Amino acid sequence: MSTLSNSAQRVQDALQDLGLTLHVVELPASTRTAKQAAETIGCTVGQIAKSLLFKTAETQQPILVIASGVNRVNEGVISEMIGEPIKIADPDFVRQTTGFAIGGVPPVGHIQTIRTYIDEDLFTYDEIWAAAGTPHAVFRLTPEDLLQAADGDVVSVK
Repeated sequence: MSTLSNSAQRVQDALQDLGLTLHVVELPASTRTAKQAAETIGCTVGQIAKSLLFKTAETQQPILVIASGVNRVNEGVISEMIGEPIKIADPDFVRQTTGFAIGGVPPVGHIQTIRTYIDEDLFTYDEIWAAAGTPHAVFRLTPEDLLQAADGDVVSVK
């Protein structure tokens, strides 16, 4: 049995703490982008649940959007929902807020609680895949598992 890297193990521990029997796997090929992840895993790009961290322009609060890999997040739609403009977070803010680097940000296990929005399009799939702490770690889950784990609002992000 292989051991997980520290970041991937943190995600595995977070999943277990949430009562989910999901398993993190580390792969030899990169899963940094949704396209790379889909190619490595052997699923469609739409089945990749990409975690994107934004920052509110005025209050500097983190906002996590978990989107289907085929969708581009419409920042205006999210800004309207929360009542202030957002912008994509820089790598330092991502690491400080989540504890993970861009390309491996999971939907769970963050350093702090983050207001989360989940793309409704992910619910068109029976199974999806999410990053698990590194650009080589992922885990398979259902959209319902994601909703339980991320405790977010299901919205249209397009």
